[in-house]
Amino acid sequence: MIFRTVVAQAKKYPGLIPQLFFICLGLGGASLYLLRLARSPYVVWNRTKDPEPWNNLDPTYQYKVTECTCSLSL
Repeated sequence: MIFRTVVAQAKKYPGLIPQLFFICLGLGGASLYLLRLARSPYVVWNRTKDPEPWNNLDPTYQYKVTECTCSLSL
């Protein structure tokens, strides 16, 4: 029902087509990024099977570490 309304509005106002394209592109990209984050080794979905999966990582695993060397003195 909503899809029909969107198609009807796009036919009536062709200037909406680029906006709808970029909205769909943004939603698709955000969905793929959320799926990528949900599948990372730091997310635990089943606590009974493996409650601490980060302990299974190889000792040579490259951790992402950030260093803040900013001075907050006034």
